[in-house]
This record gives sequence, structure tokens and C-alpha cells, in this order.
Amino acid sequence: MPTVHVQLFKGRTADQKRAAAVAITEAVVKTLGGNADTVDVIFHDIERHDWATGGVLWSDKAPAPPQAPKAP
Repeated sequence: MPTVHVQLFKGRTADQKRAAAVAITEAVVKTLGGNADTVDVIFHDIERHDWATGGVLWSDKAPAPPQAPKAP
């Protein structure tokens, strides 16, 4: 009965989390075996001011520039 904890910045939609839960569950079953019904995925929404990297709160960092669309 694997339990996967996913920590991410707050703001993802339920649809994004739903898709991630499916993909994570499939990867766990493919890699470890077992039954999808026994895999738990728990999302922990973290505020940007509650997470720091390199001693700097993410809320203090400049937002990342938007990514250009990938060419077909």
C-alpha cells in the first residue's frame, strides 16, 4: 500500500491534481507492481511564503518568465 506525498505550490486546479494522481498511480503500479486501488496520493498545497530554497522564500523571488510555446 504505497502512499505518495506530493508537495507543491498552492494554485493547482482539481483537474491538474486529478491528472497527476492518475499518472503517479500508474507509474507506481508499473514500477512496484500491485493494484492501483492500494496506491494513495496525498497533495500538500504549500504557500510560496512557506517554502524557501537557498535561504530565500519563494514569495520573495521574481516570478518565472512565461515559457514560449514549443514548436510542432
